[in-house]
Amino acid sequence: MKKIAIELKWGIIFFAIILLWTVFEKSIGLHDERIDKHYILTNFFAIPAIIVYVLALLDKRKWLGGTMTWSQGFLSGLVIAVIVSLLSPIGQYLTHAYLSPEYFPNVIALSVEQGKLTQEQAEAYFNLNSYIKQSMIGAIMMGAITSAIVAIFTRKNQT
Repeated sequence: MKKIAIELKWGIIFFAIILLWTVFEKSIGLHDERIDKHYILTNFFAIPAIIVYVLALLDKRKWLGGTMTWSQGFLSGLVIAVIVSLLSPIGQYLTHAYLSPEYFPNVIALSVEQGKLTQEQAEAYFNLNSYIKQSMIGAIMMGAITSAIVAIFTRKNQT
């Protein structure tokens, strides 16, 4: 467990930031009156996500004694992504049961109103089970990509 203590810490921090971001989105109306802007503005979450990965890998490098190869950084980032993926069902449940229970009805209505999906298609896509699967897969995929890139910049070989 001590071997992945840094990753566990940063996975939990990342999870907390996801919840804070959700509260932020809700507070500026992206889950109701400005839901039509949600699909664009939610992408700005990449900024805090990258910052967290940079801080996490710098922390890992420090824990490793000041040096870290690309593969060590990448592997550390992947472990963080797995932790975030495993926590994501909890986040989705909290979001849709407590923080923003109106999100699914609102996004379904918008999708149908705009003619992008039928009612049945929208209901099949915008629901808790679908979002749990999407968030788990997304955490692994985006975590792997972010880890691969951030590890390039946070690696430091012995001199």
